[in-house]
Amino acid sequence: MKHDFDTVIDRMKTSSVKWDGAEALFGAKDLLPLWVADMDFKVPEAVSKAVEAKAAHGIFGYTTRDDGYYNSIISWMKTRHNWTVEREWICHSPGVVTALSLAVQAFTEPGDKVIVQPPVYYPFMSTTENNGREVVFNPLKEQDGRYSMDFDDLRAKIDGSVKLLMLCNPHNPGGTVWTKEDLQTLGEICLEHGILVISDEIHSDLVFEQGSHVPFASISDEFADSSITCTAPSKTFNLAGLQTSNIIIPNAGLRAAFEKETARNSIGMPNSFGPVATEAAYTEGGDWLADVLDYVKGNVEFITGYFKEHVPALKVLPLEATYLAWIDCRELGMSPEELESFFLTEAHVALNQGKAFGPGGEGFVRMNLACSRSVVEKAARQIEEAVAGLDQ
Repeated sequence: MKHDFDTVIDRMKTSSVKWDGAEALFGAKDLLPLWVADMDFKVPEAVSKAVEAKAAHGIFGYTTRDDGYYNSIISWMKTRHNWTVEREWICHSPGVVTALSLAVQAFTEPGDKVIVQPPVYYPFMSTTENNGREVVFNPLKEQDGRYSMDFDDLRAKIDGSVKLLMLCNPHNPGGTVWTKEDLQTLGEICLEHGILVISDEIHSDLVFEQGSHVPFASISDEFADSSITCTAPSKTFNLAGLQTSNIIIPNAGLRAAFEKETARNSIGMPNSFGPVATEAAYTEGGDWLADVLDYVKGNVEFITGYFKEHVPALKVLPLEATYLAWIDCRELGMSPEELESFFLTEAHVALNQGKAFGPGGEGFVRMNLACSRSVVEKAARQIEEAVAGLDQ
């Protein structure tokens, strides 16, 4: 491995939401923060150099996106995901969550319904509800640690008020990589009922089997014409703070409506550093990403094996994608409130609580494993000691 991920980098007093914001958010001190989905790894060297060169120029005026930026995205999508993307399809958004909100505003009216598949990334629900739309749950089914879609339930939930379906591809939490067959069936149902698919593919580069991710829009022209794909370098390369996402919309009419909403909210222009960092990451970051995936896979194997041997009541679901372990704690027999208090006050570890991800998330926690192995080991020991204390 060319890159060093073992060295622990102190992120305190850097205005880090993950580290500096943990005490205020969770209401407890001395927490090991393994919650929000950003990495504790330095970005690829090429990205740092690109940002440093931009900073050295010394002028940070209004910024556009140049040919290098667009070409890097197009090349990355073709090379990594075998998807041919046209330049004009690529729209800007500060973040994928922002894009979800913009899509709700652009393609639904107050009172319309949006289908989500819980347990799922909680902004799917909040962006829908905050815009005065109704969330409709199409819960996933869990079997042998893998999630599957319930298409019978989906068909039963659809009525004339359903306008959008938010797809998480790959799925967060749980790390399930949807197969082409999964997506084909989902897409056909949505086409039949005129439902627009918003496919959040922000974790698509973080698959452990390269090539296993299938972009929803790549399956057919019909799917491309009735979907919006949300991508970003933020999860892949740890660039969330640079506020740059790439929203891919092949349908010209949908694209115009989305960009109209972007203009209405005055958020159509990138900051000075996001485009240069994105271009450098997509152009020169492949080796770094390969090492990150190998390292995270090692963390997954460690925490899975550790709990199996030392804390058998906790079970890590098999992870096909993301650096976010989804841990089944239901054998502890705690309510969601008790489980949250237990991890904070007894284990002193800040995790995302499963209840936040909607129905089916109760009794689970989400642990960020994009950190040094020693940090994962420390968290595992603290959790082991806390669970052992329950029997005393």
